[in-house]
Amino acid sequence: MIFVQYYLDCLSHASYLVGDETTGRAVVVDPRRDIDEYVADAEAAGLTIELVLETHFHADFLSGHLELAEATGAEIGFSSVAETEFPSRKLEDGEIISLGEVQLEILHTPGHTPESMSIVVSEHAGDEVPYGVLTGDTLFIGDVGRPDLLASIGFTREELGEKLYDSLHTKLMPLPGATRVYPAHGAGSACGKNLSTETWSTIAEQMDTNYALQAKDRSEFLELVTEGQAPAPDYFVYDAVLNRKHRPLLDEADIPEPLSLATAMQKVSEGALLVDGRDLEDFGHGHLIGSINVGLEGRFSEYVGSSVSPETEIVLVVDPGLELEAKNRLGRIGFDHVVGYVANPLAAMFDNPDLVARSSRVPAAEIDRLAAETDNLQIVDVRNPAEVEEGEIDGSLKIPVSAIPSRMDELDPDLPVVIYCAGGYRSSLAASILRANGFSDVSELVGGYTAYSALTSV
Repeated sequence: MIFVQYYLDCLSHASYLVGDETTGRAVVVDPRRDIDEYVADAEAAGLTIELVLETHFHADFLSGHLELAEATGAEIGFSSVAETEFPSRKLEDGEIISLGEVQLEILHTPGHTPESMSIVVSEHAGDEVPYGVLTGDTLFIGDVGRPDLLASIGFTREELGEKLYDSLHTKLMPLPGATRVYPAHGAGSACGKNLSTETWSTIAEQMDTNYALQAKDRSEFLELVTEGQAPAPDYFVYDAVLNRKHRPLLDEADIPEPLSLATAMQKVSEGALLVDGRDLEDFGHGHLIGSINVGLEGRFSEYVGSSVSPETEIVLVVDPGLELEAKNRLGRIGFDHVVGYVANPLAAMFDNPDLVARSSRVPAAEIDRLAAETDNLQIVDVRNPAEVEEGEIDGSLKIPVSAIPSRMDELDPDLPVVIYCAGGYRSSLAASILRANGFSDVSELVGGYTAYSALTSV
């Protein structure tokens, strides 16, 4: 058996290539949209990708099943519960897929979504202990898939939570303890709240350590898995719906168009948004007025998706040579309206200082004094609820960064604002969104709560 896990840090996303060396037949499970790596690896190993399996309609990224089917001629497989606009193979609960000696068994495991399924992988038919189980978003390392993501499209968290409890207890936990667990996501994903940085585990280890599997009954389970969840980014429903539809394919080699600053600003005047992917320090020293800062070094596509409508045209501002990466990373969540990038951005800003602004930043050691001396200072904590539980700055208003676009009316744009997160990445984004929407006095806390707590704990 050939078994390869692909882990994409920026989306905390895991996908898999499973092949049989004796027959050369292979499947890819939960692929991302830029699929060249899967195709190249399969070719190098002498494998033919015959089937693309999706454990469910993913919400946090746009899957690459259509791209892989086009590139390889592979069939696309979903749970028989799933309805797709494109041709797909309906996989029944308990169905066996033979690649030769390697065998896959389909388990319907609804709960995170109604159509969720898991895939038991065995090196040989009849093995008493499977090699592993690909659990999608049903079972994570340290967590389980949240059952509340589809509340906006007709499913209650209680309804899905009941199904999730049953799937875990009747389908996955009965597997042999040595069975490896390979989920579709890891730490940082908004599909759960307690995901481990480990990318695989075993059934036995999860039964011993996973908090959600320790619940004594259904009621406690539902309470445990729904409390403290961060708000889902706005693009999640968009992607969950789009993943079942026909759509244009991503060309991962197509570089965006270089634009002069004048042309870029013309597009902005027509409704496009400047997305600056540079480091927050570089952005703070000078950026184009009206741009939002989402650093490429972090969870770029997720936070753009939290802040921007999928239909918004985007003009990129990135360090030279990173234009294609930025475009493709947005393509991974279905944001395909990149209309170009500012050519030579530093030179363009140097030549047009009237279009450039600097960020205001407050040292961690100064925030308490500033709060005491400034009337009506608005201190905003943009971390997730679980982070806030570890400590906060007194008087902070809690608005997770993904909720800033929808909740900025809770702030007065004419009063001073100081924003903080854990280290600065998210506060730079939140502050830039507020500035782009007319807030006149917005600062970021240097080093975020990490720096503040280090000072106050001495």
